[in-house]
Amino acid sequence: MATEVREALKAEPDPASALLDAYSQAVIRVVERVSPSVVNVRRGRSGGSGVIVAPDGYALTNAHVVDGPREVAVTLDSGAELTAAVVGSDNATDLAVIRILGSGLPSAELAETESLRVGQLVIAIGDPLGFHSTVTTGVVSALGRSLSARDGRLIENVIQTDAALNPGNSGGPLVDTHAKVVGINTAIIPTAQGICFAIPAATARLVAGMLIRDGRVRRAYLGIGGAATPIGRQLANELGITNASGIRVLEVVAGGPAQHAGLAVRDLIVDVDGVPIATLSDLQRALAADRIGRSVEVGYVRFGELRRTTVIPAEAR
Repeated sequence: MATEVREALKAEPDPASALLDAYSQAVIRVVERVSPSVVNVRRGRSGGSGVIVAPDGYALTNAHVVDGPREVAVTLDSGAELTAAVVGSDNATDLAVIRILGSGLPSAELAETESLRVGQLVIAIGDPLGFHSTVTTGVVSALGRSLSARDGRLIENVIQTDAALNPGNSGGPLVDTHAKVVGINTAIIPTAQGICFAIPAATARLVAGMLIRDGRVRRAYLGIGGAATPIGRQLANELGITNASGIRVLEVVAGGPAQHAGLAVRDLIVDVDGVPIATLSDLQRALAADRIGRSVEVGYVRFGELRRTTVIPAEAR
């Protein structure tokens, strides 16, 4: 009888244990895939983390991690110590690109889409307080947050997570369960617990491309502050708008291009030169360097009416 009971228990595993095992295996797979691409970045006595995103040595980190020197020291997951040149940094997004002097290096993949959802499992890997390849897990706590950069500008569309970060995690990757880098960890709130931030992969990809090409980021500047806001299916259908959201104008800088063009607080920007604008990343992409000083047509909704105006973006300083 006892044997039959033991066999019955073996045949019916605890569902909770099976779920936890699946969770553990998912984290383990991600860590095994991504950890080799995570590096420790040092300048003098201070440092942080970084993640290699190309086999020829290009790596992403935070601007504040590499502030100042033209070269930094890096330690690979294997323990090898190498030198990296600072290709360029952008204080407005707290992102920087370094190039490690090596080839055939293990690299991680940046996520292609902005498909993150609040509650989604994420994994942070980095070197907090000198403890190499430390792994923490959590969830996406919120999306679309704003964070003050060192130059006073707001970094828009920031990911908030409760994956534990500490000094030294800065510049390391925030990864999803498919081992794709969805963000670059950038900041914590020292007086809070479980409130940490990461720059989304879409922003990192855009900024990295410009830093590699030009060594700096040139931006067209509208002179607004805004947030992604749903348009509403009925209104979108009535106005013939294909995107489900736009950018609600929350602030208009006095004397800026947007004010000169007549844009006002509460306007909802829905396209630039006919290209739909649904997220802040869309707007950032639309305001590339080639738009500086060139007239662009901005479509926006005001009082339920689709309107258009011409804006001449300035170069952001």
